[in-house]
Amino acid sequence: MNETTSTPDPKTPKDNRITAKENLRKTARQFWAITRAFFKSERRAKARGLLLLLVTLSVAYISVIVLISYAGRDFITAIEKKDPQAYWNAMGRYVATFAAAILINVFYRWTEQTLGLLWREWMTQHLIKRYFNNRAYYRLRGSESIDNPDQRISEDVRNFTTDSLSYVMMVVNSVMTLIGFFGVLWSISSLLVGVAMVYAVIGTFACYFIGRRLVSLQYDKYQKEADFRYGLVRIRDNAESIAFYRGEKREHRDLVHRLAAVVANMRTIITWNRNLGFFRNSYNYLALVLPVLIVAPMFMNGAMPFGAVTQTIEAFAQVLGAVSIVANNFEDLSTYLAGVQRLGILWDDLDDFDAEEERSARESLQQLDEAGTHVKLDKLTVLTPDRSKVLAKDLSFELSPNQSLMIMGASGTGKSSVLRTIAGLWPGGMGSLERPALQHLMFLPQRPYMVPGNLRDQMRYPDHNHNIDDETIRQVVEQVNLSDVLARVEGDLERVIDWTNVLSLGEQQRVAFARLFLRQPKFAFLDEATSALDEANQTRLYEQIRQSGIGFISVGHRETLLRFHENVLVLKSVGEWELSKNG
Repeated sequence: MNETTSTPDPKTPKDNRITAKENLRKTARQFWAITRAFFKSERRAKARGLLLLLVTLSVAYISVIVLISYAGRDFITAIEKKDPQAYWNAMGRYVATFAAAILINVFYRWTEQTLGLLWREWMTQHLIKRYFNNRAYYRLRGSESIDNPDQRISEDVRNFTTDSLSYVMMVVNSVMTLIGFFGVLWSISSLLVGVAMVYAVIGTFACYFIGRRLVSLQYDKYQKEADFRYGLVRIRDNAESIAFYRGEKREHRDLVHRLAAVVANMRTIITWNRNLGFFRNSYNYLALVLPVLIVAPMFMNGAMPFGAVTQTIEAFAQVLGAVSIVANNFEDLSTYLAGVQRLGILWDDLDDFDAEEERSARESLQQLDEAGTHVKLDKLTVLTPDRSKVLAKDLSFELSPNQSLMIMGASGTGKSSVLRTIAGLWPGGMGSLERPALQHLMFLPQRPYMVPGNLRDQMRYPDHNHNIDDETIRQVVEQVNLSDVLARVEGDLERVIDWTNVLSLGEQQRVAFARLFLRQPKFAFLDEATSALDEANQTRLYEQIRQSGIGFISVGHRETLLRFHENVLVLKSVGEWELSKNG
């Protein structure tokens, strides 16, 4: 965010406070929505059982800690009075309570980690499912509100589930501690209770005002760290292109800039943590002295035994810690709240995709029939996704099975956009669209996607569960002239290699055709699908697709493609188009 120097506006502080309150309210709403979804999910029985066990163990642990304070008081008092019998009795209670505390604490940590893992597993699976729902993963590309959704689903979910459970139980433990030690402290001195409360309130507000900017800084930290990591991944994925261009200096400069943004943000965070540290350290050290200032005169006057002094110090520390959650954990809380905001934004945006209100509104104008056996466009307007530009206006044509259409035109006229609209990747404007259901369509992009796995996985993608025998796969491999690839793995369909880097683009395009022939859809959409092939392989594949009975629509620039198509659609500027029979 760029900062400019201007004359201070007297309304600014108030506006900032309102914004901070709104952000906090929104974060709380997002936290509640995510948490409620988990405890109402199909795993709610196990989740609620673990949560109940966790709370029960918390109550048991705090109860034991209270008993330890009394055992410790009697132990110290017995030493002061030089009473061996009382000493050994107190020692027995002391050891027994310590043993119970250890046992309960171990099971408490086990239960908390088990519940946290269950929550993370459910939430990650839930978000992944919604990420693919309605092609959200595709439509979120370039989103201004959501950067690096991969990081949010992996790291942010892990941090959210672990930290949320930790903070929720911290509140529960604080309440239990307050209940358990309030009476102990009150029985010694009511003044101590008042001092602890006032001191905690002052410390909480002071921490908030000193460190409130840390929340936005931590949010920026997530984004900048993710951008830096994405830059490294992008270089790995495009290593060959960068090497051919000799673009090392340019990519190095980009990474240095991304790293500089990370470092600058961290320097600011460190500075604010330093300022907060001055207060927090003073706050914590003073808390060690306050109870002594009050109970020391009482001990010196003989009003209480020395064991009660040690119990008072411990009880004061417990009560003060219980009511000082924010002050003692503000740095971690700022990081946590930033993570909740990032995850909440993704959650809300996926809610929008689930609801599909905008898409439904558009499709009320663009009538879509997926029960058809042919592709038919009737006065369909093709728009860019942001609806800012008309690419084709009142586009109309009909294509029956076993027929073909070639789309041509200058660069930028929207050739690929027509395919994306028919395939459902882009929304259309006014008009109607009739086509078979999406499972009967197949799209062949210019750069096919190579999945991790063996050669069988490559050929069956995306229908990896489809029952295709190995002999059929080998026949199709021969059919698309990939025998050398089969030989490269020595005929082993189980061999796993890095297909993206091992296969040339031309070989990858032939793999896409192999998938097409194995799947046998009703219609295929070829977007520059043979751009990396020589004329012989291109002719071979197009002849085979014509013989297969699959209807197809192609986008391309080569004039040699025209002879394989019965119809030609030429897109012109400003939404104009021309349809004609070929030959």
